[in-house]
Amino acid sequence: MQILHGTWIPDESPDFTRSGRFFVWVEVAATRKPKPKPGVHPGHLLQPELAAFLTEQLGITPPLSQFQPRYFLLPTIADQPLPSPELSRYLELEIPSEYTLQSWQIDCYQVATAVKSKANRFETAINVIKFLSDCHFLALHQDEQFQFGADLLFWYHYTQAFKTIIWREQYIPALKYRSIEKPIGKRKQKALSSDFEIYATWEIISQQYELNIKRYCEYIPLICLAGKATRHQIIEFYQPEPLLRHFSQVVLADLIAHTPLTAKVEEQVSNTILGHCLNPKLDRPQTGAVALEQYQQWLAWKIKITRTQTDSPFTLCLKLHAPPQGHTEPWQLELLVASKQDPSLKVALSDYWAMGTKAKASLKKQFGQDFEATLLLHLGYAARMYPKLWQGLETSQPVGMPLTLEEAFAFLKESAWILEDAGYTVIVPAWYTPAGRRRAKLRLKASSSQKAGQAKSKGLLSLTAIVQYQYELAIGDQSITSKEWQQLVNAKTPLVQFRGEWIELDPEKMQQMLEFWQQQNQNNAEMSLLELLQKASETNEELEIEADRSLSDLLEKLEDKSRLELVDDIAKLQGQLREYQKRGVAWLQYLEQLGLNGCLADDMGMGKSFQVIARLVQERQKSKKLGPTLLIAPTSVVGNWQREILKFAPHLKAIVHHGTERVQQDQDFTALCQKQDVVITSYTLARKDEKLLSQVQWHRIVLDEAQNIKNPKAAQTRAILKLQAPHRLALTGTPVENRLLDLWSIFNFLNPGYLGKEAQFRKTFETPIQKNNDRAQSAC
Repeated sequence: MQILHGTWIPDESPDFTRSGRFFVWVEVAATRKPKPKPGVHPGHLLQPELAAFLTEQLGITPPLSQFQPRYFLLPTIADQPLPSPELSRYLELEIPSEYTLQSWQIDCYQVATAVKSKANRFETAINVIKFLSDCHFLALHQDEQFQFGADLLFWYHYTQAFKTIIWREQYIPALKYRSIEKPIGKRKQKALSSDFEIYATWEIISQQYELNIKRYCEYIPLICLAGKATRHQIIEFYQPEPLLRHFSQVVLADLIAHTPLTAKVEEQVSNTILGHCLNPKLDRPQTGAVALEQYQQWLAWKIKITRTQTDSPFTLCLKLHAPPQGHTEPWQLELLVASKQDPSLKVALSDYWAMGTKAKASLKKQFGQDFEATLLLHLGYAARMYPKLWQGLETSQPVGMPLTLEEAFAFLKESAWILEDAGYTVIVPAWYTPAGRRRAKLRLKASSSQKAGQAKSKGLLSLTAIVQYQYELAIGDQSITSKEWQQLVNAKTPLVQFRGEWIELDPEKMQQMLEFWQQQNQNNAEMSLLELLQKASETNEELEIEADRSLSDLLEKLEDKSRLELVDDIAKLQGQLREYQKRGVAWLQYLEQLGLNGCLADDMGMGKSFQVIARLVQERQKSKKLGPTLLIAPTSVVGNWQREILKFAPHLKAIVHHGTERVQQDQDFTALCQKQDVVITSYTLARKDEKLLSQVQWHRIVLDEAQNIKNPKAAQTRAILKLQAPHRLALTGTPVENRLLDLWSIFNFLNPGYLGKEAQFRKTFETPIQKNNDRAQSAC
């Protein structure tokens, strides 16, 4: 197994505008001979091996200059670095709780690509966002070739969020002022003269960016902060917030600097602040009175655009009104202002301009004495984002403007979110809000058949139970006829009036839904309960399920665990279940009554093993004629399971099937297992002793650390899938470790067919999700 690691490492330079680079390295099991030099990490790919990995696995052939050693503070025991949690899990090693930190030299690849500069020369650009996106895609679709470490996975998710900031262009050209103090006269004199330098750069102006920084600082892995350009004797990590901000600013500036411009644009911005920011490497730091005046002008401009909305006591609002009933035009975009202290206080500009002097003076006590000047500034900035608004500003007293049907729809779909993102308030008609929006959709009406009802009366509703269903065409909560539906399709406008209310329609999608309804709408059509559950998991804005009382109750319980009845205290269980653990045991019990098998995905330390033991004790109180449970766990925790069972349920008969002295004869092993309540073994032996374990009719199979079967093609996974038991249970804190297919593999063990076949799952879920990420990447 190869674990791909990487993090951002700032340059150790005295320069004011310090840069940095993203470095990647690959961790492997430490089996290299001869042993490396002291201080060199024994479990990483050296430069030649790393180059081969990049070429073979990632399709990259970088020059030698992009391979450089870097130094990482890593947990160390006996002068040997501990493997990462990802590699430890694969090697089935238990990570010690006590260790020291030591700096280790590691051969790294500097993530960069060659691009032609604006000076028509080739230079390197930091293409880390694209690199992480491409690597993540390959990790998802290559069978166990490599996987992401926690550090690289963190940076992947952070860059996905940072792409949105770039895509929305939430940054401005900026100037940074640096004061330089120089001694005057003799060296012994303490007098200093103050000089300065001004640097061209870019500044991120975004509330979402600030929220992202705060959120990602809370769970950044320590290894992301452990890299250094040189070896340090002092044990010191980077601080999360400065590191994330440095990464964001350097990557943004580098991205803009390597974005090609036309000759016309270059000429227009020449010798301007924007020109300096677009070509930072071609400009030296500015000094002198002219540069200082330019900086002061820029600072005043920045204060206006960043503080006008936040510092002013009111907010500019744009409210869209639909035309009167029975008319399609005109729509009206009304301008209002709202008090920040009292958001309920909204004043239309048409009312404000009609006020007398005293009324205006009274209103300015809440909206500010410079209300009109600030208002015009707000309107000007808003018009830059929504140019159509300039038409409403062709008067000294703007109140709003009329819109056509097409212009109103364009405002709703394209401009409203941009204005809201910039801090303005956009008020749309109630029917366009998420709560009030009525959509065209298909409604699946399902009811349990007579056979299903008989099965349920016996206390068991199988996944193979038959469900009768029928499709209906609907707009919002109202069913409509195919004739009405066709009339809406024929309207060929995005906004139409239906039964007195405006709705947004997509004629092409509606035609597709009509054709589907015509194909599927058959009397007494039937499906299995499993198929209904799959449909319920796929419901979206275009599909709604309306089930009868028994099926609706079933679906609601599956979706809302709070409705489950908590189990009572279990006799013979030596321990007290917490409330969430009682819900977990009740959930497992309920799923098994439905013929489903569950994945208990609580975090580490939440007592997953205790809940399993409680379920074993609970079921054996009701029936003593149950077969044994096979518990498969990593080798490092097999002994822990035996001790946990002895501690919480000493009356359960449990043995460990492990070691060279284990029983290996079919008849002896089967006879031994039938006398036990629990048989504990490891994943390694589940593969090696596949035939032996298959001889026993198990009552339940439990997989601890179930991510060990995340690869459906691995021999270990195939061996476990061959084992038979009416009940199965998976325990894992990481059901999706590196790729979405991990989840499918676990559910293929639990409930075969529930998530469809592997190819179907990739087509329906994995590939579309990755394509969305790729589209966002290309937008950057």
